[in-house]
Amino acid sequence: MSDQDTSRRRFLQAAGSATAAVALAGCSGNGGESTPTDDSTDMGGGDETETTSQPEETTERPEPDTRDGYLQRANRHCHEQAPWVFLNRQYSVYGQSSDIEWQPRTDERVAAYAIEPATDSGDDVVMTQSQMDSGLDPQDHRETPTDNIVLQAYEGLLERDAEGAIVETLATDYQRLDETTVQFTVRDNVSFHSGDSLTPEDVAFSINRIVQSDVGGLESPQVDQLIGVEGAEVASTDDRTVNVNLSGLNPIVFASFATYCDVMNKSWVESNDSAYINQNMEGTGPFVLSNYEQGVEVAFQRNNDYWDDEAAISTFTINSASESSTRVNRLLSDETDIAVNVPPQEVSRVENSDNASISAVPSTRVLFNAMRYDVEPFDSPEFRRAINYAIDLDSIVENVLQTFGSATGQPTLEGFFGHNGDLDPYPRDLDQAEQLVEESGYAGAEIELVTPIGRYLRDVEIAQAVASQVDELPNVSATARQVEFSTLVSQVTTGNIEDKPPWYLLGWGNATFDAIQTIQPLLASDGALTSYANDELDRLLDEAQSLPSESN
Repeated sequence: MSDQDTSRRRFLQAAGSATAAVALAGCSGNGGESTPTDDSTDMGGGDETETTSQPEETTERPEPDTRDGYLQRANRHCHEQAPWVFLNRQYSVYGQSSDIEWQPRTDERVAAYAIEPATDSGDDVVMTQSQMDSGLDPQDHRETPTDNIVLQAYEGLLERDAEGAIVETLATDYQRLDETTVQFTVRDNVSFHSGDSLTPEDVAFSINRIVQSDVGGLESPQVDQLIGVEGAEVASTDDRTVNVNLSGLNPIVFASFATYCDVMNKSWVESNDSAYINQNMEGTGPFVLSNYEQGVEVAFQRNNDYWDDEAAISTFTINSASESSTRVNRLLSDETDIAVNVPPQEVSRVENSDNASISAVPSTRVLFNAMRYDVEPFDSPEFRRAINYAIDLDSIVENVLQTFGSATGQPTLEGFFGHNGDLDPYPRDLDQAEQLVEESGYAGAEIELVTPIGRYLRDVEIAQAVASQVDELPNVSATARQVEFSTLVSQVTTGNIEDKPPWYLLGWGNATFDAIQTIQPLLASDGALTSYANDELDRLLDEAQSLPSESN
């Protein structure tokens, strides 16, 4: 693979532009893997009984027997069986100090390496997000707030450039050896923050710690992020190669490694317990942990021994405030340089200030209300569709989000590989919704929507609007209940569907830009976070994963 013409810090900064990030296109290097345009539990129970009343016919052309076609069919299945209340694509809206130069990315990752000072005051940068981390182990979490903390110190084998192509980070080369094996060449002369040299053994260990439950003292919740990866082994220490074994063709393997799998120091992990690993950092990244006060603040300083160009800023500190007004107040009073998730009602206040501005970009995150298929009344496809027909998505986007979002009608966002362009969002039709409730046999149902507080852009207000609109039905009563995001995460990530609320609001970011990495973990029978199980959907996903992307 050719060397990059610009430094990695410059590429990361360029990758943040809204235009480039939304218009991702092209192919990845030796892997030949398509990067289309624009995060395991055995559910049991078999199929659910399908359906009498179907949503409006939207078919304009058949989906072909290709990988893209099978994913389009999977999206059609989800649209018709409605395991979710489909809501909106989230826009990432940041308040940004005039002391720094930085552009947001669609994947919601804020890399301090991409930040440059615009004034003398911009050398020490602070970011305020809505939540803090759930611990510093980079392979033991599933949420973006934690990711934005650990990515400052840890790195993966691959990343993406401004056009969306896959580029090398800790790998200098990657290739597909055969249908079930890919190979990475590990970069030489890279050191962990302790001074230990990065080895192929560290890379193989890091992969295995995620996908194999008996490695490194961890049963990683990230196993489905490396879907189809069975394990890794050092191929040769002389040429620093690592072979990764796959369960099948795995058409998105390089896209997965360009998004997931932080590399850890094997000897450091094996020498320390989980508590220590979750309060300390031993990565190869451009910043070194300088202070950690769990739940309050994480502080980094520049890694002066970084293998690539040094970071442009000296320190980076992350704190949190669940209240959006608090985050904005800190920005306007020069207490923070980046405020995450600025709500629409605060945008004008930021724009009218002398020291800050708004940076917004359509994200890779979809917001939805999951409905557990195994509990009443959500075990009925008719009832689930009724709830979708009861929602006025246009009103939510216009009035709650003030256009900082777009309506969805399938799990896969527009521009992602496998998106079905023939499916429209559910229109609001209260008569149809009422009729479907009657057909479901659940007239008189009382349902409660559980929502996190302040994790997503206007999450509480969206949930309240959904509950209020559903409550307008004469044969359903609906309310909304707020919980801390950490509480909802603890329920959703246990691996047991019974631990999840029957109806809850969640957001899911997918930086691989491929439908499989949303549908598989959230809706497949063996998905790590699934609220649904259906043999036909599983079959479509299996077919998709057995075929190469069309460009291969």
